[in-house]
Amino acid sequence: MKRRELLLGAAAAGTLGFPAVLKAQQYKAEYKMSTVVPPAFAWGKGGEIFANLVRERTSGRINIKQYPGSSLVQGDQTREFSAMRQGIIDVLCGAPINWSGTVRQLGVFTLPFITPDHKALDAVLASPAVMDDYFDLVRKAGAEPLAVGETGFRQISNSKRPIIKPEDMKGIKIRVVGSPMYGEIMNSMGANPTFMSWADAQPALASGAVDAQENPLEVFLAAKIHTLGQKYVTKWNYSNDILLFAIANPIWQGWSAQDQKIVRGAAQDAARQQIAIVRKLFAEDVERVRALGVDVHVPTPAELNTWQIACRRVYARWKVEVNASLIGKMEQVVEKTRKA
Repeated sequence: MKRRELLLGAAAAGTLGFPAVLKAQQYKAEYKMSTVVPPAFAWGKGGEIFANLVRERTSGRINIKQYPGSSLVQGDQTREFSAMRQGIIDVLCGAPINWSGTVRQLGVFTLPFITPDHKALDAVLASPAVMDDYFDLVRKAGAEPLAVGETGFRQISNSKRPIIKPEDMKGIKIRVVGSPMYGEIMNSMGANPTFMSWADAQPALASGAVDAQENPLEVFLAAKIHTLGQKYVTKWNYSNDILLFAIANPIWQGWSAQDQKIVRGAAQDAARQQIAIVRKLFAEDVERVRALGVDVHVPTPAELNTWQIACRRVYARWKVEVNASLIGKMEQVVEKTRKA
């Protein structure tokens, strides 16, 4: 009788335990996360904070390892989303503008001057009407969105001359990320855009093969771009992409509901910390860049209006190309911030 009870108990335990074993097998020893830059940059720091929080809160069950320099895709950040779909990357902590060739609709935040200041950006990020639709797009593209941080307003630096008005861009060869829209913006002002990864951009600037680049001034400082011959900066705040924290759908679906909740919370906490870092640097960047001997021009409201007018045609075309409906919702939110 005891033997029979023992056998029945063992069978029951095996039956009950089998799904748990399968569930455990779906967890990998390491989950690969790609970031364009290392933790010395606010963007990379956001990824580091996220990975650490997840590891701590899951007691090591979920171990996210950061791979900076887009090293999982040989330095080409434009391939990150495709690599995620292929199973090469498990976790994304990146700027959707880099993936515009793969998932163009995720680039709604990057249209020129769509969020002209932090007040407007914060209102958009707090809008369920906008963010619910945006997160649905991310899910349809193949990833589970967790949180959004901020990459920072992008500024122009160059080695040739002060850039005060759009006409000053004429003839300047400028490196841009792999976004056709960014290329069109520069072309419309008479510049000569060239698309290249950040890894390739730095030697190109140093050699003089490229005259200019556009990035947040936080990147300018952390990468010491002033040592690459960049003598002039214009702080025109023309574009500010989000920093998207997301998990590849197959990975996300393999985690328990409890772990999903933990990871989402960790991403949201990391995003808040990352945004705080970006905002602090933004408040200090002009003074810090000028201290390096770089000429920094901060446009007046009238000058900014001139820049915005110069971008209107490109904006209108890419609104249709990217996602006119969602961008329309964003415009309504931004307009309310201007009236407040």
